[in-house]
Order: sequence, then C-alpha cells, then structure tokens
Amino acid sequence: MLDSKKVGFIGGGNMGEALIKGLLGSGRLDAQQILVSDISQDRRHYLQGTYQLSTFGDNGEVAGSSDVIVLAVKPQQMANVLADISARIEHLPLVISIAAGVTIATLERGLGKPAPVTRVMPNTPALILTGASAIAGGTHANSDHIAMTRMLFEAVGLVVEVDEAHMDAVTGLSGSGPAYVYLFIESLIDAGVSMGLSRPVARDLAVQTTLGAAKLAADSESHLAALKDQITSPGGTTIEGLAVLERQGMRGILMDAVAAATRRSKELGQK
Repeated sequence: MLDSKKVGFIGGGNMGEALIKGLLGSGRLDAQQILVSDISQDRRHYLQGTYQLSTFGDNGEVAGSSDVIVLAVKPQQMANVLADISARIEHLPLVISIAAGVTIATLERGLGKPAPVTRVMPNTPALILTGASAIAGGTHANSDHIAMTRMLFEAVGLVVEVDEAHMDAVTGLSGSGPAYVYLFIESLIDAGVSMGLSRPVARDLAVQTTLGAAKLAADSESHLAALKDQITSPGGTTIEGLAVLERQGMRGILMDAVAAATRRSKELGQK
C-alpha cells in the first residue's frame, strides 16, 4: 500500500521524528520516500544527516510532491500551515493531522479542497515505538485511507479507530495519560525514599514495577481485578495499601483528571 508513495511531513519535531524512525525501522518506507519541511534549518540538517532523507524550508514544496501529508505541527500553527499548502494539493493527497484539538471540519475547511483527511491522536511513548494512537476519518476519507493511516502509525505502536466525537476523550486518556503515570511513578519513588530507600534504588524499583505490571496486564487474558487479587493476600501488606488508596479516592481522582483533560481538549478545539 505504501510502495513508491511519497510521505511528506510538515513539521520535523519529536513526534514527526518518532514516526519517521518507526517507518524506516519497520521497513514500511525507505528514506527516498520521505520528505520533511521544518522552519528550523538546524532541525532540517539534523534530520537529513540522521536519516538521509530530503528536507525543505517550504511547506508547499513538500505538500505538492507528496501522496500522503502528515501535519505534525502545533495546533496554533495549523491555520498558517493549511494556508501554505492548500494551493499545492490539487492532486488531493491523503492529509493526516496529529494536532491536538484541531477538528476534521477545521482541517477540511482550511484545505479548501476535497482531499481525504484523517485525524490521529498519538502519545509520547511513540518516541520509543510503544505509543498508542487513535484515528478518525473525515468526509472524503474511505477505508483505504483509514488503512493507510493505520499502517503508518502501527510503526510506532498500537492503533485503534474511533469516531471523531470520541477524540477528545482519547486525548484526555491516552494523550495526557503518560503524564498521570509519571506522576504516579514519581510518587512511588518519593514514598520509597520516605521509607528509607535511596532515591536511585527507589527509582529503579518503581519504574520496573510499573513497566512489569503494564506488560503483565497487556499479555494476560485475566481481568485487571483478578491480577490485583493475585497479590492481595488476606490480612497482608497489599490490602492495607489498597485500602488507603480506596479511602483517598484514587479511582475518582483519575476519572476526574481524564474528564478535565477531555473538557480542555474540547475547549481548544472550539478555539
């Protein structure tokens, strides 16, 4: 599906680079198929030297030469980027946006062409090829466009398909979720230090415990409650700790955090 197709990245920042790295590493694309535009000359030189691909200072040049365009820019830059490329996409390439909060309607309106558009919400673990991405299709996107978007983002992790109406919830859960996990790990580390462990030892134990628990959850067919029960002995240490978390409302706090982030994503989209 990607054979001989040119994929152009508008924006060569961390998330764009993560996708490039995954696509090259997986063999789904070779360097000759990838074009990148970025306002930073230093960034262009870095990407060209590291990945041996073609870089440009002009967004329109990349858009006009690409079969697939990945808009990897900040939401506040999107209007200017769409204006830059709208006159250069008469060939109607697939346009993929990873800008948080920018709706498909906004993208289609800004392009001013019936180009197929898909919207993707990735997260930062894509930087180490273990990301979680949700995709939604626009007015002119068909099953082939969705499949192509999925193929691109599977290079950096898990991909799910959702209705665009759920994209703000995805942002609140998996988009912002790594930050919640980092706070949880940081809290475990501080707790270990308060109980007498050195900070390096507490950090190693907390990070590996979180990594191992997540891997076991991913690999096991058991319900998470069953995995929890496996280490919760009657009258033991774990149940004492869990009782504190339940009394302090850990579940409700996390649910409120996801809800707040979802609301904020909707607000940004309205702007």
